[in-house]
Amino acid sequence: MADLKALVRSIPDYPKKGILFRDITTLIENPEGFRQSVEEIAAAHRPLGITHVAGIEARGFIFGAGVAIALGVGFIPVRKKGKLPGETIGQNYALEYGVDTIEIHADVVGPGDKVLLVDDLIATGGTALAAVSLLRRTGAEVIHAGFVIDLFDLGGAEKLRAAGVNVFKLMDFEGH
Repeated sequence: MADLKALVRSIPDYPKKGILFRDITTLIENPEGFRQSVEEIAAAHRPLGITHVAGIEARGFIFGAGVAIALGVGFIPVRKKGKLPGETIGQNYALEYGVDTIEIHADVVGPGDKVLLVDDLIATGGTALAAVSLLRRTGAEVIHAGFVIDLFDLGGAEKLRAAGVNVFKLMDFEGH
């Protein structure tokens, strides 16, 4: 088994001074590490009756699609506003300087569906909480989320837990 944490590169002062960026591209470039990451997230959720995996743009697509294949379920892309064709529903969320919007197709899930939310990293939790809210508005059950990395001291995982979401993560790093 690969040491997954050792496959994550830390880049100082990116994207700005004082930030220590946790780069998962070195993990996904390693075939064993990538496969192991996807399988560990899938294995933790296999017995839960998940019907769909939702991945947050963009790196959540990488892991989420793999987890959906491993679970044998459909994949829901949670995209930035204006990127999906057809009828969509959206959810606003706060950024450091302003507001952004994520969207899903309006008819992708509904009551009776159990959705697993997947992303590469949980930091402050703003985008993940918006995705949970958006998916729940369809009537779907969203009580599980899986992440490769939890920047635990930024509090996002705790915010998700407070919203009734069980959080699974492969590894912890300090956030900066």
